[in-house]
Amino acid sequence: MINRLPLWVLVGSVMLALNAGFINSVALLSFANNAVSHVTGTATIAADALVDGKVDVFYHTGAIVLSFIVGAILSGMIVGQEALKLGRRYGVALILESILLFLAWYAFRQNLVQAEWLASAACGLQNAMVATYSGSVIRTTHLTGIVSDIGSSIGNFFAGRGLAIAKISLQSSIFIAFVIGAGVGSVVFRYAGYDAVLVNGVWVGMVAMAYWVYLIWAARSKF
Repeated sequence: MINRLPLWVLVGSVMLALNAGFINSVALLSFANNAVSHVTGTATIAADALVDGKVDVFYHTGAIVLSFIVGAILSGMIVGQEALKLGRRYGVALILESILLFLAWYAFRQNLVQAEWLASAACGLQNAMVATYSGSVIRTTHLTGIVSDIGSSIGNFFAGRGLAIAKISLQSSIFIAFVIGAGVGSVVFRYAGYDAVLVNGVWVGMVAMAYWVYLIWAARSKF
């Protein structure tokens, strides 16, 4: 259980949740209209398409799910561990995510269905990159688990078992950031079209740079 929440964990989680909400909003508003930050609904669409014999839909939605998995695999290869810890190669993973988002931007501009595959891979990489901290699960690209944990924490409070302030603060912050990111993504898409995805690529690159700067600062502050 999270008893004390380091600022870098909170800030990093919020920045990544903003990114996920943003790119998912753009993908849903795009020519293909599919979610990319999570795969539950997409897997259901793929199953329905398979039953109905809609091969093209099954192929595309199945590829989105597979891309998410590939992104998660890349995250596991780069970061190496699920437990969140300062010093791990999150910066490298974020730079790769940024590259995937820039490629997705180009594909969206060309109206290529592969745009959603690339965006899904980026989200899979991000979601697997930050998995656990102090025994609590942290996900930044979808809200199902976050909302469930918030509800469970409130239920425990009503039952007289106390309230894990740090844990619910983190999860509530992720929830709010995702929703804000989705709203901002919708607005930017209406004005900038697929160039909105450039914001994602730059944003994630900035998060990577911020992480490396913080690492240097933290290392120097020990001396």
